[in-house]
Amino acid sequence: MKVIASSLRKGNVVEMDGKLYAVLKAENFHPGKGTPTTSVDMRRISDGVKVAERWRTTEMVEKANVDDREYDFLYEDGEGFHFMEPTTYEQFAVHPDVVGDDKAFLTDGLKVYLKTYDGVAIALELPQRVNVEIAETEPVVKGQTASSSYKPAICTNGVRVMVPPHIGPGARIVINTEDLSYYGRVQD
Repeated sequence: MKVIASSLRKGNVVEMDGKLYAVLKAENFHPGKGTPTTSVDMRRISDGVKVAERWRTTEMVEKANVDDREYDFLYEDGEGFHFMEPTTYEQFAVHPDVVGDDKAFLTDGLKVYLKTYDGVAIALELPQRVNVEIAETEPVVKGQTASSSYKPAICTNGVRVMVPPHIGPGARIVINTEDLSYYGRVQD
């Protein structure tokens, strides 16, 4: 099915020259003068080679027809990452290359979307926002009250994120998984 290039997101699967590619990162650029473009970093599914492509935002791109279902994360072992389909209880092992850097967010029972093609997992899509706990952060600098000032913090899962000055160690926050940006505090 053809879609416009600007609609591509992380986790989508596109088909080019008869090969499948998993989208790792997609950014739209709208310069003041000139044609808006979409820059996409992809991984070729057959051999894992990373490729960068650039299209005009209005160009049509072939989106591959893959099975896209919700799975629950179970555990990680020597075989890879194990997921379970919640309605059939069918378990699925996924190679670590498919999960990549997203493994930091995988916690027991996390609901993710697995994209499969011919019974093989080819891409993983995390929820848009996840809850994490801050492990360490810099102390607040007195007088640093500007709302636009952020400080670096490290979460308990090892992810580095920028947070407002009032957030300290032990705080539970919500972050956006696409760009690792701070979204807000967890509302308990």
